Amino acid sequence: MDSKITTTRASSNRKKAPRRSSAKPRRRPKKRRNSFARGMLFVTFTAFWVGIAGLGWLFLTESGNNFRFLMADTLITTQHRHWAKYIIGQEALDQRVKEYQNRFNEMGEERDSHTIKLPAAEVAEESAADQEKQLVEIEKVSGTGFSGYLMTVSDPTKIRLGVPAKGGKGEKVSSMVKRTGAIAGVNGGGFADPNWKGNGFQPIGLVISQGKVYYEDLGGKKSTQIVGIDGQGKMVAGRYSLAEIKSMGVKEAVSFQPRIIVNGKGLIKNAKDGWGIAPRTAMGQREDGAIMFLVIDGRQPGHSIGANLYDVQQIMLKHGAVIAANLDGGSSTVLVKDNEIMNKPSSEHGERYLPTAFLVFEHPESVDIPNIWSGLKPKDIDPAKW
Repeated sequence: MDSKITTTRASSNRKKAPRRSSAKPRRRPKKRRNSFARGMLFVTFTAFWVGIAGLGWLFLTESGNNFRFLMADTLITTQHRHWAKYIIGQEALDQRVKEYQNRFNEMGEERDSHTIKLPAAEVAEESAADQEKQLVEIEKVSGTGFSGYLMTVSDPTKIRLGVPAKGGKGEKVSSMVKRTGAIAGVNGGGFADPNWKGNGFQPIGLVISQGKVYYEDLGGKKSTQIVGIDGQGKMVAGRYSLAEIKSMGVKEAVSFQPRIIVNGKGLIKNAKDGWGIAPRTAMGQREDGAIMFLVIDGRQPGHSIGANLYDVQQIMLKHGAVIAANLDGGSSTVLVKDNEIMNKPSSEHGERYLPTAFLVFEHPESVDIPNIWSGLKPKDIDPAKW
């Protein structure tokens, strides 16, 4: 009996052995590797032909060429201008910049003849709070891919050009507003910015504050494009000689371009001529004398990509501008109201240090803005030195 039991158990054990080996996981490495390889080959093949089709569209179709030049124009307004040559070529880039400069010069030539009718002042019957509310009003603006703010200043004579407090370095607009007690402020003119890391102290062209030329660097040119206000509160924009500027009684101004509206008509025909997509700052004036500052954010997907100058022009026309001009934009674009930055500057470092800003005051006659460039010549300034 013991022998049978033993034999039965041994037989039973022999039958179990195959079950243990069959319990091992099945291996299909070759099939899986082949599936992965086929998948990668398909993706690569598809990407290749999509890329070929994309290049064909970019270089062989009108819409593709328009898109390439839009990208190039957008890069031209940034610190990566040289990248545009990889999209349209160096020769085309140089030609594009030259064409825009010539076009901007033409846009500044027509003499402006607009007049303003300032509303009768009834200051004595209004409280200080009501006066401030009417003096500065801000509304949101938006369009395809962009958003920003329009600040309207009802009395243009309340605007002064602010400059930094100390020589050698620019100043943030928020700092200018707080230091001077201004109600609001917007960035002004351009400045020398070597390697896009300038200190914001050396302006480009002219700086006029309180009717005096604070800074002048026309580089031998007989005229320059300015954006500003005369002694009566009338906005001045376009190409003028220094003698003309003085004879016109220009009180606050910076050099920048282009003028986009003159005598009530827009000068930019369409979006194609809008000089790319970027953050924008612009200034305009209505017939009733109110000054409008438009600030549009950009270079921030999910918030605001930016606008072209045609977009800026159309917003200004919609709000009644009879004259308007572009101001420094890009990373400089900023709007400050009641010591608060209203928009979202595109610079990763926040506000930039700038040489000029248009500031709004309740009592501008009591504000002292010294000339920090007094005694300095352009050659005496190192715009890169911090």
